[in-house]
Amino acid sequence: MSLATALSDSSAFLAITSNVPTSQMNRAPFQEIYKHNQADFPSVIRPVVKRAFQPTRVDMLPLALRQGFDTMVTGRPGPVNIDVPYNVYQEEDEVELPPASHVFGQHRPGASDADVAKALDMLADAMRPAIFIGHGATLSEAGPEITRLQQTYGIPVITSPNGMGCVPADDPLTLGFIGRNGAYPANQAGRHADVVLTIGTRFDDRSSSSWYPGYSWNFPKTRLIHVDLDPQELGRNYPPTLGIIADAKVFTAQLLNALGLREQRGAASLKKQYSEWRAEVDAWRKEWEAFVRPNFGKLTTPLRPEFVVDALQKVLPDDAILTCDSGVHHNWFMQFWRPKRAQSMLNSWGYSSMGFGVCSVMGAQLAAPERPCISVCGDGGFSMTPYVVATAVEYGLPCIWVVWNNFSWAAIRDIQVGMFGGRELGTAFYPGGHYGQKEGKRYNPDFAAWARACGADGVTITKSEDLAGALQQAIRNKRPCVLDVHVDGEVRPPSTGTWQLPPTPFKEPAFGKPWVA
Repeated sequence: MSLATALSDSSAFLAITSNVPTSQMNRAPFQEIYKHNQADFPSVIRPVVKRAFQPTRVDMLPLALRQGFDTMVTGRPGPVNIDVPYNVYQEEDEVELPPASHVFGQHRPGASDADVAKALDMLADAMRPAIFIGHGATLSEAGPEITRLQQTYGIPVITSPNGMGCVPADDPLTLGFIGRNGAYPANQAGRHADVVLTIGTRFDDRSSSSWYPGYSWNFPKTRLIHVDLDPQELGRNYPPTLGIIADAKVFTAQLLNALGLREQRGAASLKKQYSEWRAEVDAWRKEWEAFVRPNFGKLTTPLRPEFVVDALQKVLPDDAILTCDSGVHHNWFMQFWRPKRAQSMLNSWGYSSMGFGVCSVMGAQLAAPERPCISVCGDGGFSMTPYVVATAVEYGLPCIWVVWNNFSWAAIRDIQVGMFGGRELGTAFYPGGHYGQKEGKRYNPDFAAWARACGADGVTITKSEDLAGALQQAIRNKRPCVLDVHVDGEVRPPSTGTWQLPPTPFKEPAFGKPWVA
C-alpha cells in the first residue's frame, strides 16, 4: 500500500526489503516466493515501484544503492525497492565505492524557445485564461514563479489538492480545487476559460468531473497548454494544443521572462486585457461565498463539517502541517481548506489510501519537529491504524489526530445511498449489526479512551463550542493527542461538478450548472 501510494503521488521513497539467504533460494524456505523465479519478491511489487534491485553479493550493494537513489529522484520522483538477501546483511567484502552521483534531483529540463513562444502567443490571444497547477508544481517548488505569473498578469489559478499552498490562498484569484467536490468559481473558470495553462497535473477523474464536457472543462474547444515533467501524462486524458515536457519551475521562469520581454517591446498589457474576465471570476466567487458561508458559524451537536474546517483554519498557526486521510472529510477540506504554505497539506490523492493521513503525520513531525502537525482522519481510517498513537508516545512525537467521527465509512456509504435508492450495506456502524440499525443506534469505540490507554491525551468533542479550545490546548501541551470529534454525517459537501463510477449514472451539481462551449 505504501509503495502504491508513493508511486501514485510521486514520492521519492526507498523501500529496503529482506529476502531468504542466497544459499536457500529456490528451495522453498520460510517466506520465499518461488513459483516462477527464486526469491521473487521484486516481481510482486514491480507494478508499484520505478525500479526494483536485488543485489545478491556485498560488492553489488554500492552500485545498487547509487542507482536506486538516482532513480528515485530523477525525472518524476517515485519509490524504489532494494531487496537484500538475509546473508548479504552479515557478509563483508572489500568494495570500491562508486563516484558520487551527478544527479540528486538536479535534472530540470526546460522548454524549447519555440514552445515558450507558442505558449506566449496563446496567452496573448486569450481573453479568459486560467492556470491549473498540481503536484508537479509543488515538487519543483514553483510557487514563487506561479504566484508572480498570477499576480502580475491577473490570471486565476485552480489547484489540485497536492498543488494547494503553491499560490496565496487569500488571493481572490486563487480559486481552489475543481471537480465534483471543488469550489464553484474553480469549476466556472474551468468551464468558461478559452485557454488553460496546466502545470504539473494530469486531469484525473476527480479533477475533471470524470471528463464529461462542460462540468469542469471544455476541451478541445478550450485550448490547452499542458506542461509536465512526465511525457506519459501529456495527452493522457485531453490532447493538448501545445504539450511541453519541462520542469514546472524552469518553464514558468522561462514564460515570465518571455512575457517581460514582450512588455519591453511595447505590447499591450495582458492584465488589462483580462480585466473583464477577472470581474466574472470575482462575481462567481462572491456567489459561492454567499451560498456556503452561513453554515460555517452554526453551533450544533454533532458538529457541522463546515464548522470543523473553519475552526481548524482559525486555530492552527500558519506553519502547521495538515495530513489528510482518505474519506468524506477529505472532500470538505479539498473544497474549503486554505493552506498558508506549500507542502503544508499532505494528501494521498492518486491512490487514496486509507491510513495514510493517520500515519504520515508522524513522518511530518519527525521532518519538522518545531511545527504543529495535525492529522485529520475519519473514524474508519483511524480504526485501521490506531497503533500510531502508541508509536507517537514511544517516540515523544506531539502529533494531534482530529478524528472526524461520523460513525461510518461515510464516503462509501454516501455512494451506496445515492446510487441504490437510499440503501447502505456494511458502511455505517451499529451496535449489534442489523438490530442496532433498526433501533437507530450508532457505534464506535471510544477513541479518546484509546489515546489515554496509550499514554496520550484524549478528548471527546460533541459540541461546536468545545472544538477550538480543545485544539488550542492540544497544541500548547505538545503531547500526542486524539480529539474524537463527532461530526454530522448527514451533511454532504455541495457538489459543483460531477463524478461517475461506471456503470452507475452520474449526478448533476448541487450548486451551479454545466456549461458546454
